[in-house]
Amino acid sequence: MHALIKYGREDKNVELRDIPQPTDPAPGYVVVEVGAAGVCGSDLHMWRNHQSWAIKLPLVLGHEFCGTVAAVGADVEGFAVGDRVAVETAAEVCGVCAFCHSGDYNQCPHRLGYGALYDGAFTQYVTARQAILHQIPDNVTFEQASLTEPICVAYNALVEKTPVIRPGDIVVIQGPGPIGMMALLVAKLRGASQIVMLGTDVDRQRLAVAGEIGATHTLNIDADDPLELVRSLGDGYGADLIVDCSGVSIALQSALEMARPNGTITKIGWGPQPLGFNLDPLVQKAVTLQGCFSHLHATWERALALLASGQIDLSPIIGGVYPLGEWEEAFERMEAGVNVKSVLVPAT
Repeated sequence: MHALIKYGREDKNVELRDIPQPTDPAPGYVVVEVGAAGVCGSDLHMWRNHQSWAIKLPLVLGHEFCGTVAAVGADVEGFAVGDRVAVETAAEVCGVCAFCHSGDYNQCPHRLGYGALYDGAFTQYVTARQAILHQIPDNVTFEQASLTEPICVAYNALVEKTPVIRPGDIVVIQGPGPIGMMALLVAKLRGASQIVMLGTDVDRQRLAVAGEIGATHTLNIDADDPLELVRSLGDGYGADLIVDCSGVSIALQSALEMARPNGTITKIGWGPQPLGFNLDPLVQKAVTLQGCFSHLHATWERALALLASGQIDLSPIIGGVYPLGEWEEAFERMEAGVNVKSVLVPAT
């Protein structure tokens, strides 16, 4: 079967190759025929070899996916051949560490994530543990369900890690990529009254989409001063919440400037660059700075419920659906800012 493989550590060391198809799943596992797989910004980073996290080589890329159960191993309960399922990213966890025992398996030190340390979903068939499967509601398409994972990232950051967003709050989102857009949708659901989306020159199209789906203000930081805009809102003291989805470390300096005293900065985006500034404003303003990683089983159930109810509409975000053979166009259009999100359909 075809698979999109990262095979080296140079720019664009990615190509389609043939790999063996999984057949008989082990007890507790199923084989999923991939129906759709979202292209993540992290996939672009690995395509360009700009990743700042551990990976194995060679590696099948892709971690946002869903599909149809094609084979079921022994001891699997609640899932049958033909079921439509969305699949979490934690391909393997140890099950015995303190974090697994407490239910926080996203922090398992032995966690192997699809498309990083475990072969991913830009292929036709993937093996998955029963524990990470979720039934897809009948009215949710594969293209929509393939983006459950980035919704979960945003939900975890803005709901589970940030329990209070009040009506009237000012929320600033740095980076109008897929995670930034999902953060925008969740912030809107939580009742934020002013939502500012920040981008750069390459993000003109994405900023337009952000305005379409609920941002009250959009701004190109290459042309205008975000601090001036934020201080013009509300009482002028700054944003209640800054969500960093930018993927560059320098964004934290801007976030510290824009945050109001006693405000919160939630960092989602990875950024490999070292910090070249001091953190005194964090102390002076008593700002809460928190990181947020991945998600848990309950998060997925809530995200799928939001899709099924129509409270989250992904149609403005999915810029194109491509067969696996056209992966390069899907990547390039995301990199160029034309598509907020590209989706691959490996079966075509």
